[in-house]
Amino acid sequence: MRSSHPKTDKLKKIRPAGRQRQIKIGIDVGGTFTHAVAVDADSLELIGKSVVPTTHRARSGVAEGVVDSMQNLLQSARIRSDEVSLIAHSTTQATNALLEGDVARVGIIGMSPGRDVWRAKGQSSVDRLELAPGKFLPTHHRFYDSSKGIDESRIKRLVEELSREGAEVFVVSEAYGIENPENERRAAEVIRSTGRLVTAASDISELYGLRVRTRTAVINACMLPKMLDTANLTERSVRKAGIRSPLMIMRSDGGIMSIEEMRRRPILTMLSGPAAGVAAALMYVKISDGLFFEVGGTSTDVSIIRNGRPIVRSAEVGGHKLYIRTLDIRTVGIGGGSMVRVHDSRIIDVGPRSAHIAGLRYPSFVEESELQDPELRVVRPQESDPADYVALGRKNGARPEFALTTTDAANILKLPQGYAKGNPAAIDRLSAWMSRAFARPAAELAGEILDKAAEKVAQVGRQFVKEYNLDLATLVCVGGGGGAEVIVPRVASQLGASHTIANNAEVVSAIGVALGMIRDTIERSVVNPTAADILRIRSDAEASVARMGASPGSIEVFVEVDTRQKKLVATATGTPDLRTGKPKKTFLSEEELLLVAAESCGSETDGCENVGNTEHYSVFRGHIVRRRLFGLITEVLHPVRVLDREGVVRLKCPRAVVHPGTVASVLSDFAGIIDEFTTFGDAGGLEPDVMVLAGHRIVDLSGLVSKDQMLSLLRAETERFAGSETAVALISKKH
Repeated sequence: MRSSHPKTDKLKKIRPAGRQRQIKIGIDVGGTFTHAVAVDADSLELIGKSVVPTTHRARSGVAEGVVDSMQNLLQSARIRSDEVSLIAHSTTQATNALLEGDVARVGIIGMSPGRDVWRAKGQSSVDRLELAPGKFLPTHHRFYDSSKGIDESRIKRLVEELSREGAEVFVVSEAYGIENPENERRAAEVIRSTGRLVTAASDISELYGLRVRTRTAVINACMLPKMLDTANLTERSVRKAGIRSPLMIMRSDGGIMSIEEMRRRPILTMLSGPAAGVAAALMYVKISDGLFFEVGGTSTDVSIIRNGRPIVRSAEVGGHKLYIRTLDIRTVGIGGGSMVRVHDSRIIDVGPRSAHIAGLRYPSFVEESELQDPELRVVRPQESDPADYVALGRKNGARPEFALTTTDAANILKLPQGYAKGNPAAIDRLSAWMSRAFARPAAELAGEILDKAAEKVAQVGRQFVKEYNLDLATLVCVGGGGGAEVIVPRVASQLGASHTIANNAEVVSAIGVALGMIRDTIERSVVNPTAADILRIRSDAEASVARMGASPGSIEVFVEVDTRQKKLVATATGTPDLRTGKPKKTFLSEEELLLVAAESCGSETDGCENVGNTEHYSVFRGHIVRRRLFGLITEVLHPVRVLDREGVVRLKCPRAVVHPGTVASVLSDFAGIIDEFTTFGDAGGLEPDVMVLAGHRIVDLSGLVSKDQMLSLLRAETERFAGSETAVALISKKH
C-alpha cells in the first residue's frame, strides 16, 4: 500500500497568503544516479526533481553531479535563486576516497605531558592504517614531550621532518588531551601558521583512548584535501547560481551539518550514503517506530527507527573502531535490478549481481516489439560471477540485451503501481516467454523469484527484531527507493508485519536530504557523571547545532549515560533557522486523532481512550484482550500512543503508566514517581524509563540512570515553560 494516513492524506499545509514560496533543495548522491528535488517548505509538496548520472570518475568527483543536478532542477522547475531557503546534499566523496585510497599521507605528532610517555609514544603511532581491503594509508610519526608546553620552533622542525618523509597533512594527539586540550590546539595553530592542514584529536573526540582517538583524527586528516576541494567547488557553484541560503551536508548519523563544519570534520560524512533515506523516514514519512528498507537497483539498505530516533553505532574502518557514530544500517545484495540464477530450468538463486552492473536492460520497460521470440541465455556478467544468470537475447544476436530481474517478476504479478510499473504489453509478452522457456506458469516462477529475493532481506529484518526486541504486532516495514514496490511487500509478508511504501519513493532520499535536521553528537568520558556534567554536555550539544544554523526553539537534546563504557553521550537536533515564519498546519479533530490512535494500537475505537493532553500532543491508551492456549489464558494489554496535532504517531509505548498534570506538578511528583516504579533485583534498584511531554517538547529521560540525573535534566528542559502549562509523564518499568 502507499504511504498514507487514515485521516491526514487529504490534508495539505497551506502557505500564508502573499508570502513568497520558500524552497528546500535536497540532492542525494547514489551509486548510479544523483537525484535532486525541490520541496515546498510550507506544504512539503514536491515541486520539482532532476536526475543525472553520478560522476564518480569526473575530475571533481561526485561534486560535478551535485552541481549538474542542481542547475537542471533550478531550470526545469523554474525556481528563482531568491526562493531557495536551504540547499543540502549527501556525498559519497569521503567513502569513495577511503575505498580507493585517494587520500593524503598523514604526519602524526604524538604528545604527552610527562605521564606514561613511553605508552603514549606507542599508542599515538598509527602505522599503515587499512582503509579498505588492499588499501593502506602510510603514516609518519614523531613524538614530543609536552610537559613544558609547546615550543613553536620545535613543532615546526618536526613538521618539516615529517614533510620530507612525505606527510601532506598533520595530526596532533596528546595523552589526556581531552582533559586539557590547550597543548593540542596550540600545536595545531603553529602547524596552520605554516600553511598546512591539521587536525587536533580533541576536536574530533572527547573520549579517552589515545590509540582510537588518534586513529579517528588520522582518518579525518587524510581526507581533508579532497573534501575541502569538493566543498569549495560545490559552494562556488551554488553561490554562482545566485543562491545565498545555507549550504548543508548530510552526516553519517542521519543529520545535516553546515559546510563550514564539514571543512573541519569531514569524517562525519563518512559512511553517510544510506543516511539520507533514514532522514526521509523520520522527516517525510514520519516513522516513529519501524524498519526502513531503501531499495535501489543493486542493493537494499535496512535500518531501524525507535521512538522517533534512528539507532546508531560506532563506525569502523578496516575492522578498526573509530570514535564516530554512524547509523546502524545493514546492506543486502538484493535490489530492483537483481538478476536470476538458474540450473536445469530451476531457479536456484537471486542476486547479488544486478542488471545495472551487467549492462543489461529490464524487459518490462521496453517496447513490445523488442521482445519478439527472444532466446534464453545464461551469462557471466562479471569475471568473478558464476555463468548461470538468466538473460534474454534476440535470435542470432551477438550478445543478450535484457536480464530477468526482480522488477520483471513483480510486474508479471502486477504488483507495482508507481515508479516500478512497466509496459503492460511488454510484460504480457515476457510472461508468455517465461512460461514457454521454463515449462511452468510465469506467475508461479515470478512468485518464487520474489520469495527467494525477499528472504535474504527478511533475514536482516529478523536480526533487527531479535537484537532490539521489536514487537512484530506493531512493527511497520516502510519502503523507499525505486525498487520499494518490488521487494518490501514480500519482505513484510515474510516477517508477518504490515508495510507502507513512501510517496515519491524513487526520490525519497533526496527529499530526506532537503528536510534533514541539523544534528551533532558529543561523547565525553565521565566515570561518575554528576547532574552538572549532564547539564554541561547538554548545553555544549545545544550550542553546537545552534552555531550550525538550527533554530534555537527547535533544538532538542537526548542525553545518555553509558555506564559500561563510562561516558556521556548528548545528541542534539534542530530544524534549520530559515527565518520565514511558521507555515500554517491543518490539525485533526479529537475524533480523528482517536481513530488514528486506535488503528495504531490495534484496538477498537471504543477500546481506546484519551488519557492526557498538552498543547501539542494527545496521549491515548488502547485496550486489547489476547487469548492463548485455546482461550485458557487471557492477557490484557494497554498500549500507549502519543500523537501530535497533525495525527502523526510520535511515540509507541507497549506498556506505560500515564501521569497527566502540569509542569509544576510533574516536577514536584517526580521523585515519588521514580521511587514507585523502581524495580529491584540482584544488581540493586533499576529506575524506570521516563518521558515527559511539555509544550512541543518530548523530554526523553530513558538514557539516564539515576533519579537526580533525570530530575536535573527535566528541570533544565522545562525551565522555559510556565509551571501551569500542561504536561504528561509516561513511565515504563524496566525488567
